[in-house]
Amino acid sequence: MKYSKIPVARSVVALCVAKDIKHVVISPGSRNAPLTIGFTHHSEIEAYSIVDERCAAFFALGMAQQTGKPVALVCTSGSALLNYYPAIAEAFYSDIPLVVISADRPIERIDIGDGQTIRQKNVFENHILYSANLYSELVLEGENLDPKLQQKQFEAQKHNEREVNLALNKAIEEMGPVHINVPFYEPLYDTVDNMEVRPLQIFPEIKERYYTQNQLQPYIDVWNRARRKLVLVGVAQPNVVEQQFLDQLAKDPSVIVFTETTSNLHQDDFFTRIDTLIGPIEKDQDREGLFRKLQPDILLTFGGMIVSKKIKAFLRNYNPVNHWHVDSKKAYNTFFCLNKHFETEINSFFTEFLPATELVESDYASFWKDIRQKRQKRHEEYMAEIAYSDLKAMQLIVPKVPENSVIQFGNSSTIRYAQLFEWDHTFKIFCNRGTSGIDGTVSTAVGSAVAQDDPVLLITGDLSFFYDSNALWNNYIPKNFRIIVLNNQGGGIFRILPGNKNSENFDTYFETVHNLNARPLCEMYGLEYRRAQNEEEVAKNMGDFFGESDAPVLLEIFTPRTVNDQILLEYFNFMKS
Repeated sequence: MKYSKIPVARSVVALCVAKDIKHVVISPGSRNAPLTIGFTHHSEIEAYSIVDERCAAFFALGMAQQTGKPVALVCTSGSALLNYYPAIAEAFYSDIPLVVISADRPIERIDIGDGQTIRQKNVFENHILYSANLYSELVLEGENLDPKLQQKQFEAQKHNEREVNLALNKAIEEMGPVHINVPFYEPLYDTVDNMEVRPLQIFPEIKERYYTQNQLQPYIDVWNRARRKLVLVGVAQPNVVEQQFLDQLAKDPSVIVFTETTSNLHQDDFFTRIDTLIGPIEKDQDREGLFRKLQPDILLTFGGMIVSKKIKAFLRNYNPVNHWHVDSKKAYNTFFCLNKHFETEINSFFTEFLPATELVESDYASFWKDIRQKRQKRHEEYMAEIAYSDLKAMQLIVPKVPENSVIQFGNSSTIRYAQLFEWDHTFKIFCNRGTSGIDGTVSTAVGSAVAQDDPVLLITGDLSFFYDSNALWNNYIPKNFRIIVLNNQGGGIFRILPGNKNSENFDTYFETVHNLNARPLCEMYGLEYRRAQNEEEVAKNMGDFFGESDAPVLLEIFTPRTVNDQILLEYFNFMKS
C-alpha cells in the first residue's frame, strides 16, 4: 500500500481505520492529496469520488443514516469545506455520525491573500459536536536534526493524535458530526511504502444512563392517576422499540399513540395519520370541545423531529400538564411545556417503567378510535371522487411500492402528502427532517441506496429534485434505484399557505413557477426516463416501474399546478363531516 509521506495524514487514516470507519467520500482537490492517497490505497476503506461537495456530504449522510456508523468526508481547503454545511446541520439535528476531514493551508498562510484560503478553524462551531484543529507537521529527514525541532515535531504529533481520537470518539459516542481540520505543508504528493506511525489510541466509551423503578416511581404514580395519556413518536430508525412495549401501550384504554410516517413503528391500534385526525377538528363547529377532549394530561414523546404542523399547533395551544421526553442525548421543548427529560434509551425506560403501570379506566382511546374509523371512511370516499392531482398521484403510488422497500421522501409537500396514507409495515421510511431543507434530498437517497442491498425509492417534488440534481453525477447509483418526481411546476406547498396566490409576484418569488422537466438530466446521467400526465398514465407506468432494469429509473408525474392546493384544503373540510 501507499501512504502519504506526511505523518499527520498517515495518523488520520490509521485512526479512522482503527475506529471501524469503512466508507470515505472524497471530493477531488489538491491540498487534500495526502489524505486522498492514504484512504484510496487502504485495503479496508471503500472510497467514493464525488465532485460536488454539497452532494458528497449528503451522499455520506445517506450512508451513515443507513449503517448507523460514521462515514468520513474529505475535501480540499477554501470554500469547498463550506459546501458541507447543509449536511452537517442536518446530521447535527438528526443524530447522524459524519466525520468531516478538511485539508487546510498552514496557519501563517491564512489572511495574507493566498489562494483557496478561508478561516477554517471552528467554522462549524454552532452545529458540530467536536472541532479538532490540528497542527502542521513538517517531514523531517536526514541525520543530525536539531533536537528542539524534533521535540516540537513530537509534541505536534501527539497533540494531533489526541485531537483526532477525541473527534472520532465523539462521533461514535454521541452520534453526530465532527470536524477535523488538517493543515498541510507542501509537497503534498510524496509517498512512502510503510505506515511508520503508531498513533495514540483512545477508545470510545458508550455510556448509557439507567433509571431504576424506584427513581421512576413518582412519575409512575402520576401516570397511573392520569386518564388521558398521549404518546407521540417523531423520526425514528425502524424497529427502535421492542414490540412487547408497543403492544402494552396499545392495551391501555387511557393511552393513545400517535406515530408519523417517519416513526417506523407499527401496531394496529396506533394512530398513524395525525393530520387526518387533527385537521378536520380545526374546521369543526365544536372545535374547542373536541380539542379539549383530545388534550392529554401527560404527553410522552420520543424520537426525533415531528413533521405534522397540526399536532404542534394543537399541543402548543392545549398544553398537557406534564410533557416527558425520553432520549439519551437531548430533549427539545417543542410544545413549550417540557418538564422532564429521561436521559436514557427508550427500551431501557420502558423496561423499568411499563411493568409498574396500571390499566386506567377511560374512554380516551375508544372515543378517538371511533373518530379514526369514521375519518377512514370519509378518506376513502374523498379519494374515490377527487380530480387528478398530487393527492391522487400519491394514492396511486402507495399500493404499488414493493414490500421491504426503503423510501426516502423529499421536503416539504411530499412528506406531508405521505402522512395522509397508510404505508406497508415492511417499509423503512426516511426524510431529512433535522433541518427540513430541500437541499440534499436526492444525494441522501443515492447514498442510502449505495449503503444497502434493499431497493430504495425516492419520492420528491420538482424543486427538491432540480435543486439537488448534481446528486446524479456519480458512478455509484444502483440499477434498482427508483425516483418519482411529482412535478407541479413550482413550490406547490406555498399555495396552501395564506396570501395572494394569483399574482406575478407570488408566482416568481414564492411558488417559483417553471417549465423544466427531468428528461435532459436523465439522458445526461444515464437514467431511464418515464413520464405521466394523467391518472391512466400514472397507473400504467407504475405497473412495471419496479421491475428489473439496466439502469436506475425516474418517473416524472406532472400534475396541474393550480388545483393541488384546492384539493388538499378541501380534503380536511370533507373529512370533518
